Amino acid sequence: MSAGKKKISSLDYPELGREAVEASGNGAISKLPPGLYVVATPIGNLGDITLRALATLAQADAVMCEDTRASGILLNLFGIKKPLFSCHDHNEDARTPDILRRIGKGEAVALISDAGLPAIADPGFRLVRACREAGHAVTVIPGANAALTALAGSGLPTDRFLFAGFLPPKSTARKKDIAALRHAEATLVFYESPQRLAASLADLAEVLGAARAAAVARELTKLHEETRRGTLGELAAHYAAHDVKGEIVILVERGADETENIDVDALLDARLKQLSVRDAVAEVAAMTGLPKKEIYARALARAPAKTTKK
Repeated sequence: MSAGKKKISSLDYPELGREAVEASGNGAISKLPPGLYVVATPIGNLGDITLRALATLAQADAVMCEDTRASGILLNLFGIKKPLFSCHDHNEDARTPDILRRIGKGEAVALISDAGLPAIADPGFRLVRACREAGHAVTVIPGANAALTALAGSGLPTDRFLFAGFLPPKSTARKKDIAALRHAEATLVFYESPQRLAASLADLAEVLGAARAAAVARELTKLHEETRRGTLGELAAHYAAHDVKGEIVILVERGADETENIDVDALLDARLKQLSVRDAVAEVAAMTGLPKKEIYARALARAPAKTTKK
């Protein structure tokens, strides 16, 4: 750094934005080639914005974002003023033709989400696919990502992992999805909302086993960042008694093939108290991977009077 030049502070965000633009274009904002630019933004700490992200946003002709108000605050903070257009789950398909037209006319269009990398459990996948199919260039500007940040700090194996996004909101569908991942030879990574955290942990403990090692990471890169480790049973009990806020990542250690250790009869007994035989058999079969015929035979042996009604 030359003498007399202002030192860039991690808290001097607007200056950081101007430095990025100057570094990328020798003091002038250069023109990006036409295409879609998928730009990662901070997941909490604004200091995690990259110089390349700032330069790309400053050079783009238009910025597509989930929430124009939230993104407007971010861009204004870094001294970047660009036309903002909404592009979210509910209008992505309708917005895509206009974006393709813009790129076809020679524009560089940036896509950002409220936090993190677009298209990863966020809007953007369909737009990226449409751009690829139309022959337009797609460039990803990497940066902060909650799943990888949580995984790196969890203490769970990182050599192989499976990102499963958000689990279904309803318990029955959630258990079915969890059961399909029971024997995955990888650390499991989920996103979850604070309102469903305790219920999802309880279902994970029931389906995968309460002794399975896990971690819950929340408020990543923010002031109250926390990563709590324990077994699924311990974590389920803790969050059943404690309300939390913020964005949440659940991580679960890979498990061995435990089908032979599952108490199928106990699972059946619990479900036959609440469900019809058909539904109970279907749910237990999904959870264990065992044939429905075998599960039904077990149900018939345990509750013959109820099974005659189906």
